[in-house]
Amino acid sequence: MGCQVDSSKLTTAYQHIPVLLAEVTQQLSLTPCSIVVDCTFGYGGHARALLSHIAPRATFIGIDQDEGAHNTQHNVERLGQQIISDRDIEVFFVQDNFGNLDKILTDIGVPYVDTFLFDIGISSPQIDEAGRGFSFKEDGPLDMRMDRSKELTAKQLVNEASEEELTRIIRDYGEEKWASRIAKFIVRERERAPIETTFQLVEVIKAAIPASARRDGGHPAKRTFQALRIHLNDELGVLERGLEAAIRWLRPGGRVGVLTFHSLEDRLVKQMFRKYAQSCTCPSDMPICQCGQEPVLEIITRKAIAPSADEIEKNPRARSTKLRVAQKR
Repeated sequence: MGCQVDSSKLTTAYQHIPVLLAEVTQQLSLTPCSIVVDCTFGYGGHARALLSHIAPRATFIGIDQDEGAHNTQHNVERLGQQIISDRDIEVFFVQDNFGNLDKILTDIGVPYVDTFLFDIGISSPQIDEAGRGFSFKEDGPLDMRMDRSKELTAKQLVNEASEEELTRIIRDYGEEKWASRIAKFIVRERERAPIETTFQLVEVIKAAIPASARRDGGHPAKRTFQALRIHLNDELGVLERGLEAAIRWLRPGGRVGVLTFHSLEDRLVKQMFRKYAQSCTCPSDMPICQCGQEPVLEIITRKAIAPSADEIEKNPRARSTKLRVAQKR
């Protein structure tokens, strides 16, 4: 095992601000000789802090499906080569989806994992790069793929999905009360000409939502863009599969931490932690347990940890963040 470096590429374009950094390192309770997996490496903001808390002979695995984040030379520079060499840390970078966690960890050959960190959702660099099509504030092609090797883009989804399907996506993944009206306006507009850019879609959404409803609640396109992105990248399905795998790979006493940025993600994490922390599932009127189920997890954060007012002031994008942590029994 070891760190393989591709020195042909090097970029320092992005300065990612990691959210709840102190709380993450404190709650994950890092231990000597740890095997740590950062399932959403991004641009290394949390990873550098994790590494600084790991004792010698540790192993660090960084996973990200976005090739923009997966630049090994850039990653090593951000993590700090000095930290790695001084502390004898083996480092791996894997460009893959954390929904494939079982295969990733099997291929690397680790026997178990001490610590998992998931930082769910979209990163600031992805939002800020107009060409990725994630932002409703920047004009660019309707793309929204986190893994750009995938074929389906937001442009195809918006222009080819039925009105019923668009309604379901926007309602279920965006929790948008104007979902059916937005879908109807999208279909009507695309009959005139294809919707190809983010700003074209924003204008359609603005036209669909009554002016009185656009005065409050932030940008009118926020929920629709979120919904399309979540559906396109199967974000909730990937999160569920990744968490299931992480719980299996954790050693007893190991911890998993999850940072979420909207209610759908947080609800899924909360429900999964509760599911694995549950003991007997027999009916309450059964005098003797028949199921024999034992709790797999202990929930460390009974209430999700949120950023302080000071952190939100310094980094407004942290506003909706929640951290939940559980420990393997």
